[in-house]
Amino acid sequence: MEINGQVVIPILVASLLAVGFASIITTSPVAVYAQGKSSPSGSEAGSSKLIGAGLAFGLAGAGAGIGLGFVGAAGLAAISDNPKMQSRVFIFVGMVESIAIYGIVMMFIILGQ
Repeated sequence: MEINGQVVIPILVASLLAVGFASIITTSPVAVYAQGKSSPSGSEAGSSKLIGAGLAFGLAGAGAGIGLGFVGAAGLAAISDNPKMQSRVFIFVGMVESIAIYGIVMMFIILGQ
């Protein structure tokens, strides 16, 4: 039995999002207030930050990895047809890699608050 990668990746991402959002909802200040506590403790507020930072970095890294797979394959095909396209391919690869850098920046912004 052969599993198509285009089917497995969205299912994996959806399951990770479901687990992350479930953790965020249970540790949110609204959920803590609804349970009768006056304010969330430090560990509950900190866990929400960690989950959000992990989602920001993880999803950005996963998206950049998927994008690099497609851009890299198409770039190699373009370079093999026309070697003068090498500089343009490197520009496109750099644009895709910048998505992961944005994820790292957002992770540090979330953890810095």
